[in-house]
Amino acid sequence: MQREIQWFMRPYLIDFLIEAHAAFALLPETLFLTVNLLDRYCSKRVVYKQHYQLVGCAALLIAAKYGDKKDRVPQIHELNNMCCGLYDAGMFTQMEMHVLNTLDWTIGHPTVDLFAQLMVTDEGDDQEVEHMAAYLCEIALYYRDFVSTKPSMMARSSLALARAILARPEVNDGEWDHTENMTLLTLSHHLHQPSATLARKYSTPNYSRVSQKLAEFMAEQADLARRAANPTTPHTEPINKHTSNIYSTPQKGHSAATMGFDGYLTPPITPDGNSLMGNNHNMAKDCYGLPPRCPVTPTPHHHASAYGQQQHQYNGFVNQHGMNQ
Repeated sequence: MQREIQWFMRPYLIDFLIEAHAAFALLPETLFLTVNLLDRYCSKRVVYKQHYQLVGCAALLIAAKYGDKKDRVPQIHELNNMCCGLYDAGMFTQMEMHVLNTLDWTIGHPTVDLFAQLMVTDEGDDQEVEHMAAYLCEIALYYRDFVSTKPSMMARSSLALARAILARPEVNDGEWDHTENMTLLTLSHHLHQPSATLARKYSTPNYSRVSQKLAEFMAEQADLARRAANPTTPHTEPINKHTSNIYSTPQKGHSAATMGFDGYLTPPITPDGNSLMGNNHNMAKDCYGLPPRCPVTPTPHHHASAYGQQQHQYNGFVNQHGMNQ
């Protein structure tokens, strides 16, 4: 439907909305309602590229007026300053009315943070888990995969991942269907490089520094994956001097003592007839008439344990914590 705006533009607009939302200290549900209004409008109207940010500002104005405190609602001139004076003041009002008319003035919508709060209260999760879940829900705002995801499903998936990331025990919150499992799995695949703007927001003590904890967790998972892909070379015992040449080209037997003559350096020099005297002549003849004997390969020392495979393999932290039920 959209001819000019592309999905790669979405992260830039979400970054802008997150910064504006934080600058005006608006309620968490205001951000999610803003994005909901934006997506609903874009699903009904063609939006030009130069008006994409304007639609986002209009959605933020509507969401703030709908559910936030009156003294925190952004002023048009403040939003215009944040847009670097790109639009005329009257354009904000016009776009605001256009969004409302397009949506038939249907503003209210259950947001993901509302469901998350209900689940946290029901399961007794601590504040750190709540902050991590909120961080994951806002990460999901950047991706088209979750535009049509139900808020209740997104809240459940984010809380399950938050508990796994923070090493909290799992909760028995019922069965998971295929769609819920896929939502959780897809969300887990988008945690490697969250927006720097969003990570900065959640790096403060007010949000339990969950962005740093997520980064540490993902680094640990990446390290486990590298170890599983490239296992360490197993340690082997040193080969003693006696068996060091077992794979060398076999040499003639060293039977100097029994042959009655001085031994020769390896490889031995073929002796002439004068070197063999007396009763030892036949013995030496018999010895040199035999083909050279290859040393018997010794039984390897106890190396089997060194070659045991590593038991831990990286299957993703979703499977690691048993989230796919």
